[in-house]
Amino acid sequence: MKTSRFLGLDLSTQSLTALVIDLSEASIVNRTSVDFDGAYPSYGTRGGVLIGKDPKVVHADPRMWVQAIDDLLGSLGRQGLAKEIAAVSVSAQQHGSLYLNDRAWVALGTLNPGRPPVPQLEGAFSRPTAPVWMDSSTHKECEEITSTLGGEARTAFLTGSIATERFTGPQIRKFWKENPRAYEQTVHIALVSSFVTWLLLGLPAPVDCGDGFGTNLANIQTGRWSRRALSATAPRLRKKLPELVRGDVCLGKVSAYLVRRYGFSPETDVVIGTGDNPSSLAGVGLVGDTSRRAVSLGTSDTYFGYLPRPGKSRTLEGHIFGTADGRFMFLLCFKNGSLAREAVKNQHRLSWDEFSEILLNTPPGNDGRIMLPYFLPEITPLVLAPAVRRFGGLKKDDVQGNVRAVAEGQIMSMFLHSKGFGGKPDAILVTAGGSENRGLLHVIADIFGAEVRSFEVKDSAALGAAVRAARAYIGARGDRRTWGDLAEMFIRTKRAKPVFPRKEAAGIYHGDNGLLSVYEACEKYFLGQAADPKDKITRFRKANRSF
Repeated sequence: MKTSRFLGLDLSTQSLTALVIDLSEASIVNRTSVDFDGAYPSYGTRGGVLIGKDPKVVHADPRMWVQAIDDLLGSLGRQGLAKEIAAVSVSAQQHGSLYLNDRAWVALGTLNPGRPPVPQLEGAFSRPTAPVWMDSSTHKECEEITSTLGGEARTAFLTGSIATERFTGPQIRKFWKENPRAYEQTVHIALVSSFVTWLLLGLPAPVDCGDGFGTNLANIQTGRWSRRALSATAPRLRKKLPELVRGDVCLGKVSAYLVRRYGFSPETDVVIGTGDNPSSLAGVGLVGDTSRRAVSLGTSDTYFGYLPRPGKSRTLEGHIFGTADGRFMFLLCFKNGSLAREAVKNQHRLSWDEFSEILLNTPPGNDGRIMLPYFLPEITPLVLAPAVRRFGGLKKDDVQGNVRAVAEGQIMSMFLHSKGFGGKPDAILVTAGGSENRGLLHVIADIFGAEVRSFEVKDSAALGAAVRAARAYIGARGDRRTWGDLAEMFIRTKRAKPVFPRKEAAGIYHGDNGLLSVYEACEKYFLGQAADPKDKITRFRKANRSF
């Protein structure tokens, strides 16, 4: 099959996106997206999910995802694009899990191309809905798993993360405890990425380590399911899980269903799927790159980068996932991302342009005024109840002070909690909605002391899926271009100049009397780990009067 076009599918929380890239043209030739709420109101979702009577319980209906895949692939077929695809791969929201019974094997392998897939899959799910990453109802199960595995440090060293509420392992344990009969009827537990890949192949698909390490079920040292973690989770679990695969591999050709229903070539390769975070690492060109890091400024903020090896000792914060080259990445998630910035913006009735202008025209350091912006429960650091705390005399009605305090607070937290994952990066690549905010980019550059660049392409996970499909396809044919080489063809940093740190800012933020030291003291005081930070704030102000 002679074509240079590759398809990346990204099934996120709120939408399904298809991105078609062309290597010969170095261009994105098609982007098609389906918004779940708008396209499928009958499923009753809000933001793509179903929230239970207990707001900690957040699920989605997998039939909605199947319908979206059918509609989107149908659109590619009608445009004549499906037949041009050489290889396809999937990115999907991490940690979501689907539960299938013995009918699923036959149903998914014998789909009738003359009929839509959803009615043909009725009765194939042993659990009608799928818990997703927003679900935080498994605190007790996390405690039970942690206790069995010997504590948080041992759990993190074994599985790459402490037992985490949204992770698949605790979700499976809760399902087994609450509905043991349905659990026994479950013959296959898929992650979202492996389920969508199964739809493409017509055969049960393995899980890659990028997604599999986000379950609390795998041994990150061996790249295999951990017997200890499995036994700590639920009985007879190994038989219900797919195989675990390290690194990108081609799994086979698309199913006859895709050929006949959507017009794919029977020679189209299917490359193993992965989670959206490992896919984004490929999409921003950081697979194999230890000199740069990425920041995604979205609903939640994330800070992530490539790791050749996880190390024997590290902070218990953050997560270790697998990568397309069979190595590792780290990720820190800050739940109070754009929602916290937006809360301050709305409180003072500002536009985003006005928010940015304040950051550009106020001095770094904010005269020692600090905000801990936990408008929502926080993941990093762990804060279970919302709480906004102001220090250094910061008043609630101080427009400029609060704008700078929320931005500085978030980025200082990101800097401090990322220190356990290596030294200062040479450059930071910024993506998602917040990358449009020039003032925020300056705050990142000043605090990290690094060059900051932002991207035109916002669909980094979908682009990563397409790049991974391309790399597996051309690599099998002797082409040695890397994931980074391919990504650089498409990400194209914005024409706007990169942002560089100001020399004078280094003294403001760093050192014994820098604002980072003040913020760390405020955070520890809030968490009950240190004394009142008033003296720290006073010393900071004395040391920085001349700025």
